[in-house]
Amino acid sequence: MTGWRSQWRLVLLNSLTCGLEICVAAGITYVPPLLLEAGVEEQYMTMVLGIGPVLGLLFIPLIGSASDHCNSSYGRRRPFIWLLSLGVLLALLIIPHADVLAANLSWGSTRRNQALQVGLLILGVGLLDFCGQVCFTPLEALLSDLYRERDDCGQAFAMFSFMVSLGGCVGYLLPALDWSGGLLSIYLGGQAECLFSLLILIFVVSVLVTMKVSEEPSSTLEPGPSESGRCFPRSCCYLFQCKLRALKSGPLMCLLRTCWSMTPAIYRSYCHVPHVMRQLCLAQLCSWMGVMSFMLFYTDFVGEGLYEGVPSAAPGTDLRQRYDEGIRMGSMGLFLQCATSTFFSLVMSRLVHLFGSRTVYLSSMVCFTVSALVICLSKSVLLVTAMSALTGFAYATLQTLPYTLTCHYHKEKEVYMQNSKTKKTHTNGFTITRDSVCLTLDNGPGDLNHKSGVSNGHAHYNKDNYPPLHNQNGLESEDFEKRGVGLDFAILDSTFLLSQVFPTLFMGMIVQFTKSVTAYIASSAIFGAIGIYFATHIIFDQKDLRS
Repeated sequence: MTGWRSQWRLVLLNSLTCGLEICVAAGITYVPPLLLEAGVEEQYMTMVLGIGPVLGLLFIPLIGSASDHCNSSYGRRRPFIWLLSLGVLLALLIIPHADVLAANLSWGSTRRNQALQVGLLILGVGLLDFCGQVCFTPLEALLSDLYRERDDCGQAFAMFSFMVSLGGCVGYLLPALDWSGGLLSIYLGGQAECLFSLLILIFVVSVLVTMKVSEEPSSTLEPGPSESGRCFPRSCCYLFQCKLRALKSGPLMCLLRTCWSMTPAIYRSYCHVPHVMRQLCLAQLCSWMGVMSFMLFYTDFVGEGLYEGVPSAAPGTDLRQRYDEGIRMGSMGLFLQCATSTFFSLVMSRLVHLFGSRTVYLSSMVCFTVSALVICLSKSVLLVTAMSALTGFAYATLQTLPYTLTCHYHKEKEVYMQNSKTKKTHTNGFTITRDSVCLTLDNGPGDLNHKSGVSNGHAHYNKDNYPPLHNQNGLESEDFEKRGVGLDFAILDSTFLLSQVFPTLFMGMIVQFTKSVTAYIASSAIFGAIGIYFATHIIFDQKDLRS
């Protein structure tokens, strides 16, 4: 996949990815002040921000697997993208106008007005975070469907990571600008209304561009052998059956039918994850926990730890001014992190081509862990800001390589998606073990290595010559071949959401116990080190399967 036309098509195809990240980053950044102004206490505000990730953990596997089995005439992924985009658009309309909607629905009661405003804000925040995060899963699966070759898939997800990083840069920058002095703000009613109107415009344009560019193959309705034998092509019975199937293949019916039918099977699939995906998800979870612990609490660390400010101090005091200055410098560090991530996303394919996926993944996590350790030990604002920018390398890697590896696993399912535990069959001195890809022959009197021409006692397994073996749980190894890439992308995205839930639940207690905000960054360094350990067990190629 070379040429500027192909690259430009990738940019247009990922425009919704950029638009989603802009809306989620800007919306979630601007929401806490709105919640505090509406009367929500700070301890409950953090719980509100956790609604989206928790709901995502529950519904991402359902949506990912349902998109694998959807037979809509609009394609497999696009009906889900449309539905989730509608949820994001609804949230962008609710959040800035929650006070107006509450005033119109409360019928003059002040107490009911405040409660309704808080309820609408919580609904808007949860809807924005949930739909925005979950919508990435069918978008990733759409990229995988359109770019199946390993090199093409690598470039596609490198562009995906670039657009996510670019969207983060724009999303963090928009709320920092003062929109209240412009004519548009005066016409729309204020800073929040102007900002969210701009977000709606960006989001609608990005949705339309992506839906126009993506040419997902639609399913065709053809009669089965039994049907064609029972009725003539032009009979009323056949036409009625065709119309009935066409109605069932509509996008809404497809969503409802696949979600209802796939729910039990999805969670059974969660209990029987292939070994290669289990190793990848474990490393991904630990790595994301390190990165997200850093990103969620970095600004607070700079404000309280480096600048020694106090967030609870009265406005205008020296302690409060130092804290506010530290928050601004911390925001600058996160902006530089997004900028660095954008750069590494552009060169990711070249880095993988030169050094290999294993070296790039491990080096990015080593770089992140070392940077976090330096931030813990240093008191220099310049050095800390520079180290925070370097963490963007790990962010770009985690957005790219796990998804390209998953595409590679699904492209060669017969190699990577077999059960690792199988029964052994003894025949005339042979010990046949179905372990991913190899057939192992015992060296003995009946050894046929000299006849088959294989060395080291290994012969390549040919599924046409041997029937599928059963594992110790009684499941056939062919079951993994039925897994869709959408389900495994959903599992990867679940690790990202889970990495946000854990820090918000436990970091407060850790900081309260240690009496130091340095514990935020120290915890991210520890998670990074654990991520490095598990990353060494990721299956990057067939050589790792043999070892």
